[in-house]
Amino acid sequence: MPAVQADDISALPRIAPADGEKASERRAVTVVNAPRMLEGAGFEVRRAFSGVDLTLVDPFLLLDHMGAVEYAPGEAKGAPDHPHRGFETVTYMMDGVLEHRDSNGGGGFITDGATQWMTAGAGIVHSEMPTEEIVTKGGLFHGVQLWVNLPRAQKWTPAQYQDLDADKAVLLASEDGGAVVRLIAGDLSNHRGPGSTRTPIMYAHASVSPGERLRVPWRPDFNALVYVLAGQGAVGPDQQSIGEGQLAILGQGDLVSIYSNPKQESKAPALEILLLGGRPIGEQIAWHGPFVMNTREEIIQAIQDYHAGRMGRIPAKRTAD
Repeated sequence: MPAVQADDISALPRIAPADGEKASERRAVTVVNAPRMLEGAGFEVRRAFSGVDLTLVDPFLLLDHMGAVEYAPGEAKGAPDHPHRGFETVTYMMDGVLEHRDSNGGGGFITDGATQWMTAGAGIVHSEMPTEEIVTKGGLFHGVQLWVNLPRAQKWTPAQYQDLDADKAVLLASEDGGAVVRLIAGDLSNHRGPGSTRTPIMYAHASVSPGERLRVPWRPDFNALVYVLAGQGAVGPDQQSIGEGQLAILGQGDLVSIYSNPKQESKAPALEILLLGGRPIGEQIAWHGPFVMNTREEIIQAIQDYHAGRMGRIPAKRTAD
């Protein structure tokens, strides 16, 4: 599990300290375990929002934690051609490589801290597959896919694609330098991530060193979620324990605190977390597989449009990287 690293932490912008007297710290309302299940062509994921009331995580729909796993030769699998409509998929890779292709002619490789942000909008067909080299030789694979809902007024937006290399992300340090944050999208402590969001959200990956604390200011109109990629720690003023594969849903407030246990396992030398927050959309959801709309009639239309080829098809010839 790679930590978010910087050549010189002292040179990173610092997350502004919160006003301790006025700040209201968010407590963990609930902590849930992400169950393991199979996705795509048969690869295992931890599905963090499974069984969770979606009103608690709105505007997010799904968070799949893929790996970390060391594939043997011939074991790697991906998600072959499939459609989406009505939301955005955000794929963040920490280890290994995925190749993205879509019916708009987009394509590229997601690897080593890169993020690929796809606005499905009115409809698109895409695939995310391991490279031929990983299939042949095997290798380490670790990534996350997040689904972000679109409000009714934007569900018919033309499909778009953002390729966010790791060096485009904004790196920040905690007040005392004990944590490093890779800001992928949204605003954090007056810094803005590179991801262009249609739904107001904040998305970041943080590495918190053993025995250290990360405190970040939080928009009161956003919900707040903490998902543990690796390691052990705690969250909130009562230091509710959280560990690998667990999701903490936080209550109201304008400050989030995360604590890393003083002792971590050798396979996860730091507490690795995803920080997520967004302004709830609050609209009715109709969800069927890869389609997320507002009404049953729109779902039926999406199925018909896909089978009629109106969402496009992935070209037989691969698009150059």
